Amino acid sequence: MMAIFMPKRKRYQKKRFYSSKRKGKKRKKRHARVWQNLLEKNKSLSFQCRCLFALSPTASPRQSALSSVLPFCAAEKDALSSTPAQDDRFGVLNRGFVRLVDSMGSDAAIVQAARVSYGKGTKKTREDRALIRYLMRHRHSSPFEMCELKLHVKLPLFVARQWVRHRTASLNEYSARYSEMHEEFYVPNEPHTEKPLFAEARLGKQSEHNRQGRSEDATLAKKDRRSSLTARLEERARKAFAFYRDLLEKGVSRELARITLPLSTYTEFYWKANLHNLFHFLELRLDGHAQEEIRLYAETIFEKIVRPLFPQASEAFVDYRLESLNLSRDEVVLLRGLLQGQKVLRPPGAFSQREWQDFLTRFSLEAKDEG
Repeated sequence: MMAIFMPKRKRYQKKRFYSSKRKGKKRKKRHARVWQNLLEKNKSLSFQCRCLFALSPTASPRQSALSSVLPFCAAEKDALSSTPAQDDRFGVLNRGFVRLVDSMGSDAAIVQAARVSYGKGTKKTREDRALIRYLMRHRHSSPFEMCELKLHVKLPLFVARQWVRHRTASLNEYSARYSEMHEEFYVPNEPHTEKPLFAEARLGKQSEHNRQGRSEDATLAKKDRRSSLTARLEERARKAFAFYRDLLEKGVSRELARITLPLSTYTEFYWKANLHNLFHFLELRLDGHAQEEIRLYAETIFEKIVRPLFPQASEAFVDYRLESLNLSRDEVVLLRGLLQGQKVLRPPGAFSQREWQDFLTRFSLEAKDEG
């Protein structure tokens, strides 16, 4: 009976194996069709899923096949190829950094949101670029709000206090009440401790024209004097941290012991903002009147993170926001007169002395007061 039963069982198992294999192929095709229908209805989801499948080394064959079913458009390919690794830390100052934690959207997502009221839009990259530039030029902000970035930032306390004045973002900071502060503090003109590429601020004199900033020739004349001043700054910070640790050892609560720490102490926070509000932050903090330390953070965020992720939106931001000029009504009237060949004269009562000097400087003009 054994000799008769075993061949039948083998034939049965072999037949069942091939049957399950055919069913598996049909199941994979059916799953692929379901995913394709779902992703075609939600293009934003399709881009995120395809990015996940394309970047993941453990993507299954079905996921890889899915990413090939819905190919990337030109703008999505640019965003994918230039997406920075999430564990990259871009060094700023002597111990700070900026790191991309997560991002949502791309230039394609901005275009998709803008065209929602017009039905299916075109897929040409040049037309997408023209639409993004139109939105930026006319300050249509809603499509840019569809994209978001989450950043991990390490920065001195005095820079963080300026940063949190931008109240259009979500923020969660390292708690000095719950945890002890690390002995890390900012010293100007000190190289970064970890990164070969870093942004360094200068130790400078008080500006004679700008009451809240340092002068343009900010570097102090004598190198030995700079070294002496930075050494004294470092010494005072270390003494403050020594006193902080002494208070903790004597049982003083962390929330009270922290009041001895200097403003140069480093803190960390997670900061999430949509692209519209991030552009507004960058417009203010990339300005020459912003403090140099926070300006270096803004430059790092824009050049290392925002520009690679949103190349077309960043180009429009530079052209229409960052490097553009806002003119008052009197300035427009005066410029129209200049284009008609009139002399550059200061209208009586139209400009203050500072406004007039700013106007002449921006357009490289020379003029005399009227009369």
